[in-house]
Amino acid sequence: MTTTTPEPKPGSGPERPDSPSASHPQRWLILAVICLAQLTVLLDNTVLSVAIPSLTRELHASTSDIQWMINAYSLVQAGLLLTAGSAADRYGRRKLLLAGLALFGAGSLAAGFAQSAGQLIAARAGMGVGGALLMTTTLAVIVQVFDDSERVRAIALWSTVSSLGFASGPLIGGVLLDHFWWGSIFLINLPVAVLGLLAVARLVPESKAPRQSSDSAPDDGVSQGERPDLLGALLSTIGMTGVVLAIISGPEHGWTSGRVLLSATVGLLVLGAFALWELRIPYPMLDMHFFRNQRFVGAVAGAVLVAFGMSGSLFLLTQHLQFVLGYGPLDAGLRTAPMALTVVALNLSGVGAKVVLRAGTPTAIAYGMSLVAAGLAAIAVLGSGGYGGMLLGLVVMGAGVALAMPAMANAIMSAIPPEKAGVGAGVNGTLAEFGNGLGVAVLGAVLNARFAALVAVTATSFPAAMAAAGSAGERREISDAFATGLETSQLAGAAAVLVGGLLAAALLRRAERADSARRSDGAGGTAGITHGGEAGGPTG
Repeated sequence: MTTTTPEPKPGSGPERPDSPSASHPQRWLILAVICLAQLTVLLDNTVLSVAIPSLTRELHASTSDIQWMINAYSLVQAGLLLTAGSAADRYGRRKLLLAGLALFGAGSLAAGFAQSAGQLIAARAGMGVGGALLMTTTLAVIVQVFDDSERVRAIALWSTVSSLGFASGPLIGGVLLDHFWWGSIFLINLPVAVLGLLAVARLVPESKAPRQSSDSAPDDGVSQGERPDLLGALLSTIGMTGVVLAIISGPEHGWTSGRVLLSATVGLLVLGAFALWELRIPYPMLDMHFFRNQRFVGAVAGAVLVAFGMSGSLFLLTQHLQFVLGYGPLDAGLRTAPMALTVVALNLSGVGAKVVLRAGTPTAIAYGMSLVAAGLAAIAVLGSGGYGGMLLGLVVMGAGVALAMPAMANAIMSAIPPEKAGVGAGVNGTLAEFGNGLGVAVLGAVLNARFAALVAVTATSFPAAMAAAGSAGERREISDAFATGLETSQLAGAAAVLVGGLLAAALLRRAERADSARRSDGAGGTAGITHGGEAGGPTG
């Protein structure tokens, strides 16, 4: 295996190797640029939810149109994450980061001036392509420019952007819609995209996987490792899109409906074909042998369940605040902000990273997931009495997320060799998408089943049941039943998060002990893919 180093481009610095021994001198400035780009992507969905009434009125959008405006972005992004990460490793993370910013900016411009629902849906899909590139390349660049001693803190700050986007989205959207037309929520992305393009071109060094040559390969100037896995990219995109579409459509159309079952079946079959294909080819976009690594499997399990608990609980919380406590949509969104603000405060102060470094990744994950579960349980038990009990649960959940999210992301990136940083970031983003969808789907199904079992009125939702109620007594009974259903589903989510967190921590601890045993026997921790754990950062 050889590594080629091209001549440095003006303003971009030299191309960095994939196992950096020293941090980049402008690493913190690069991180600020990356986080700004990431924040724009994450703000987009939360801002859009506030604009739904305006879009319905001014674009004459139907309920189905609104759903596709939201889902087009998520579907395209989820489907392309692995492909985007693999492309970044092959062709250069800086190049793909620039492409992602350009596509996201162009999509935002088209969305801001859309004249119909169809045009806006198409623009959102284009933004999803840019979003997939940004989600993968930003994390991959962090792995390249920070050394082992600082990488955990950098990833913690990167993770914090998700919470900051959630907290500030409704507020920014509300301010913009109070003073401008709905297109402003998209056009505000343009200055950030332009600034990001200039800063990335000037500051971020190029990095990509080392060239891999084969003695039996024809001397055509292209190494085997750089040839794109086109079939793998196609299969992963179709499979991921099918599964995510089924998760998104399930609550609306029913989990046993033909379209949901067809989408899920096609997605799972194609993902199975993708796995078989990746096992057969010499240079796969996703090395399936990663799944033999206990460190990787533990991080995967934990990442899905962190996203599961967060998205599912927030889905339930917004209904709790609106339907049980009587807040409006914007007020409800703002009252969930303490969780995000707690995450931001703890990670900006470096508390989360310090716990990971001192206690170790498995212990940090166990603590964090236990706090998330405790917060969910507190909301379930105390939330019905008013916002005070819910506030306590939100702060506890935020503390848990501040510990668990950066530890989990670091564990995933540590389990994968540095030359596959883009693919690792794609796996991390894909797991978040799966966890988000599963959290809403599973906990929503528990809520609906419990609610339906407690009320005599036949209805598909709480508002519909209230509208069908014939008396104040029936409405009170329905409201109590819905609150009970929320409590049951939140406790179920708390149990799943707790068990999953402890399982992930146990797998990671076991992997660390196995690595220590190999090193003590003289193996040096270099067998298989476990070298990625040491190159990718500290794991406790």
